Amino acid sequence: MPAIAVLAFALSWWAACYLVGRDPRRPAALRAAGGLIAYALGVALWSVAPEHSATQVLLCVPALFWAGAAISLLPSAVPERRYLDRGWVVLSGAFLVMLVLLPPAGRLVVVAPLAGGLVLLWRFRDQVRPPVLTAALAVAAALYAAALAGLLLPLDLSLSGLLVAAAGLDLVMLGFLIAVAEALDVGERLRPDLIRAVTAALVATVLVGGPIAVTVLEVDDEPVLVGLQFALLAVVMTATGLAGPVRRGLDLLAFRGDERLRQERSVLWSLSEALPRHRLRRRLLVTGRDDFLRFARQALDNYGDLGRLMRSPLTDLPSVHRRGTSHAARAVELRALLARKVGELRPAGPFETTDEWRHWTALRFRVELGLDPYARKPSSDGLDPDDRRALEWLRRQVPPGTLRRWQEEATVLVAARLWDELAVSRARGVAPTRNT
Repeated sequence: MPAIAVLAFALSWWAACYLVGRDPRRPAALRAAGGLIAYALGVALWSVAPEHSATQVLLCVPALFWAGAAISLLPSAVPERRYLDRGWVVLSGAFLVMLVLLPPAGRLVVVAPLAGGLVLLWRFRDQVRPPVLTAALAVAAALYAAALAGLLLPLDLSLSGLLVAAAGLDLVMLGFLIAVAEALDVGERLRPDLIRAVTAALVATVLVGGPIAVTVLEVDDEPVLVGLQFALLAVVMTATGLAGPVRRGLDLLAFRGDERLRQERSVLWSLSEALPRHRLRRRLLVTGRDDFLRFARQALDNYGDLGRLMRSPLTDLPSVHRRGTSHAARAVELRALLARKVGELRPAGPFETTDEWRHWTALRFRVELGLDPYARKPSSDGLDPDDRRALEWLRRQVPPGTLRRWQEEATVLVAARLWDELAVSRARGVAPTRNT
């Protein structure tokens, strides 16, 4: 069924690229994308060798990636989170070997780690957002497992095409749920950005996937030609799902001799990507304390990335909104506000290697300057004498784990001060206005 194979391949490959393009630093999105890519490759191979063992292995691999995605959705406060991540890597390798060695029916063992990840997520469901995420993931995973069982067990249902499509639909739905969870976590809107992305994906699928489906139907006995058709479709859907990075890559090639032009265009691209993802200002004014503190910590983590700051809900803080007339200007003002709050942590007088300097020092180097004190050759260009002394102190006397703890403590202090400012603005009756 070339039409089913082409459609399933196109949408799953695009969905993987879309998840990576939204935020390549989020482990849940990366693992979800890995599962979708594995499924897409399995569909391409299924179109020429439906009974081959490699096809079955590739269609099973998404379960391993989704087990990792479920672990990534666990609250960061879970103390065992780091060990679970490491255990997932080890177990995934072991189960991958089992997939290769076991017969078709035995490959259903791959459902075990997925079930384990969902059980862990269910245990902490009261801390997962949105509240229905855990149940929705469990339903989609169960449907995927049922489709996988229909493909691997000797049932002779003569519906392999529909089962492959059903498994793909479940995986795309799981990807959508990951996108929802990530958008809520960072305080962004999903719907406008997703509508635009889905529209582009459907247009690309119709314009390019249609002719490719006809070609695959005509040359289905030529595996090399079929593979080339799917490779072409993968390139098109990659350009569609990763439109932003592709545009920046083209700018780098076309304007490699004009750095200023590239930077200005990069700001414009970042602004165009931020607009459909930015929340309405009135949402910030009714945000709870826990969500606000999380947004503040993320803003500090993104201090050096103006594009991410444009999407931050904190650009609608009253003190930022009053000074900025555009999203780009508000991002610059938000960065300046964060720098002022970091500066408020600096004790009076010359620098000293005492505990009262720990919070300012941690944010000064790790956030404001973006320096790693433990790098082999940390750059000290442009640093004043106090900064140089602090850098040398951190390198020689402060362990990395201690510095990370200081940074977390200082981040909480800055976030609390920003929350207090917002509370004062609420008390004064700052009225919400529409975004410009």
